[in-house]
Amino acid sequence: MQGRGRRTAAPKQNDNPNLSKRALSPDLQATILQFDSELGINVGFDVGRRSMELAGRSVAMYYINGFTKDLDMLQVMKSLNEYVEADAKKPGFDLERLVNEHLYYLQVSREKEIRKIYYHILSGRIALLFDGEDEAVLIEARQFPGRTPEEPDIERVVRGSRDGFTEALVTNTAMIRRRIRDPRLRFKLVKVGRRSQTDVAVAYIEDIAQPYLVEDMLKRIQEVDVDGLPMAEKSLEEFLTAGDWNPLPRVRYTERPDVSAMHLLEGHVLVLVDTSPSVMITPVTYFHHLQHAEEYRQNAPVGIYLRLVRYLAVLASIFVLPLWLMVSMRPELLPASLAFIGPKEAGSVPLFLQVLVAEFGLDMIRMAAIHTPSPLATALGLIAAFMIGEVAIKVGLFHPEIVLYIAVAAVGTFATPSYELGQANRLIRLFLLTMVAAFSWPGFLVGLVMVGTLIVSTKSFGYSYFWPVVPFSWSMLGGALWRGPVPAKRMRPSFLKPIDPDRLPEEFAGTSGGSARPAGAGVSQTTAEKPTAAVEKGRQRRGRRREQMDELPESTVRWRHSRRSLWEWVRSRWGRQ
Repeated sequence: MQGRGRRTAAPKQNDNPNLSKRALSPDLQATILQFDSELGINVGFDVGRRSMELAGRSVAMYYINGFTKDLDMLQVMKSLNEYVEADAKKPGFDLERLVNEHLYYLQVSREKEIRKIYYHILSGRIALLFDGEDEAVLIEARQFPGRTPEEPDIERVVRGSRDGFTEALVTNTAMIRRRIRDPRLRFKLVKVGRRSQTDVAVAYIEDIAQPYLVEDMLKRIQEVDVDGLPMAEKSLEEFLTAGDWNPLPRVRYTERPDVSAMHLLEGHVLVLVDTSPSVMITPVTYFHHLQHAEEYRQNAPVGIYLRLVRYLAVLASIFVLPLWLMVSMRPELLPASLAFIGPKEAGSVPLFLQVLVAEFGLDMIRMAAIHTPSPLATALGLIAAFMIGEVAIKVGLFHPEIVLYIAVAAVGTFATPSYELGQANRLIRLFLLTMVAAFSWPGFLVGLVMVGTLIVSTKSFGYSYFWPVVPFSWSMLGGALWRGPVPAKRMRPSFLKPIDPDRLPEEFAGTSGGSARPAGAGVSQTTAEKPTAAVEKGRQRRGRRREQMDELPESTVRWRHSRRSLWEWVRSRWGRQ
């Protein structure tokens, strides 16, 4: 389904070699013949052309049915009619006057190169060609067919925003801009695909993200040489990550604008592809795939508990079945208190084959549920649970414990926030099952070492995939593994080497439990003008602390900032300055 392609040395543009790169001719009739031939006028029904006379000049208007708004088209015609009426007072055709005084649109541009004019027409803009002029007028009067923003199905939260990305690139960038009103937020546009000319936007914050990280991402995208991106972001990801056979996801996908904004503020680079609601977050670590927006919509203790449960679910999805198979094949490995685990007698079907059949059967049910209409999905679940599972146990195909542990593994997979990581963990589980079936407990240990080596050696765009464990970073370990209070997470992830590593003001980070507040905010004027002795004493103490910090070396100051932890924040919340 994906077109053949490669990453070449460094082409500047992803151009279609079949389209003309010549400049526009002033001879309108010759231009119309060329445009009609190459755009397929009167061959297809979606590309339209209208010819007319304007102030003694022949004009051709090209547009795409379905992209152009009817009201905007009427406004264009009205503007042209006003120009004709004004021509009686100022005789002579003047393209500059037409654009500046009569076409009242936010985005009106002019273009001379035919190939670029084709791109704008096929993107939905209106193109006006004038006899005797060697440039076309392009009017942004398009609308994209698509749905309205709604909450993503796989990233739902109990409390929080309900909007999500759509298939329109402009809508997605607007939702991110709504959350980060920073003039240094950048969206750089790149075209990918010789035929598809897909719009790809690279998003970053200029004074946070490392410049070489942004340049590397832009270079990787510009080097993609392919005819099209029919699968949008997934096709592009395989080019960016060299398309190897590593099952671990090197990018994180999200359809939530708030998650995207949070990662931008950390120093990540985002890649948005037109026609896709999924945004790529780069680079990422293994622990980024274990975070969920729900944890940050609850209090810190609740968020820590939710993440702990999530960790246990992920571990259960990987290790429960291999461990059960191992102790079932070697019961002497179990202590006496756990002797009830495992079958008491061997069945007619080997245990390993039973586990494989159950695994493949669960995947078949999952795929069937995806392709089953919603009203019938409940019936499918009943059939799978009561008919297939119950009958399989009664006839002796499955041991009852297998159904239990398959269900535990399935729940752990669905509890994994990243769908891509959940699928990778499924393959790791099958690998460990095979190693256990072949070599018993030594195979499990060897397989565990191989999986650990794979995770540690994996790189995400040149960055360590298992940071902050490898390479070890004690100051960042707590923030990466646990959901701490926002005021306690002062420093941005150090592996990204952000230009501005500090997130909070000096005197309020990690100690006061909040952001800076002007004097007197939230209190009466009398209280603001005459602070109590305790308040004044606290101000003096913070002043002396700032003076002491100014005298320390920069490395020592940065180290002390990173030491501020959850306990300091809790103490400050209880009033201990």
